[in-house]
Amino acid sequence: MPDKNEFNQIFSRLKAIFKPHAKKMDLAADDHTYYLLNTRHIMKNKRPLCLGGVRKCTNYVSFYLMPVYACPELLKGMSPELKKRMQGKSCFNFKEADEKLFKELEKLTKTGAARFNDAKFLEGLRKMQGS
Repeated sequence: MPDKNEFNQIFSRLKAIFKPHAKKMDLAADDHTYYLLNTRHIMKNKRPLCLGGVRKCTNYVSFYLMPVYACPELLKGMSPELKKRMQGKSCFNFKEADEKLFKELEKLTKTGAARFNDAKFLEGLRKMQGS
């Protein structure tokens, strides 16, 4: 059975990765099991472009980072250890704390947030959406 206290610590640590970017984003959810941060860019479907979030599940804590889905080149140079934690195209699951991997996620999040706030990237996204 997973240690609830450790999951709480992992959740808090992963949530802290988004804190430096929160002022330029919109907080969509923030409770003891779910944290979600959206950009201020509104997509064609009238919904905001999601930066990412953290979700505490029963058997792991998930860290979602949408820029790695939209811009897979951001994953070049990712460590094999972090790659092992990857589930799908934008999710990383943790059952135990790993500060080395958390630091790597901080760098990846910083790069991804900059990309999602870049005017050229957003203009390209608008063109792709046809708006």
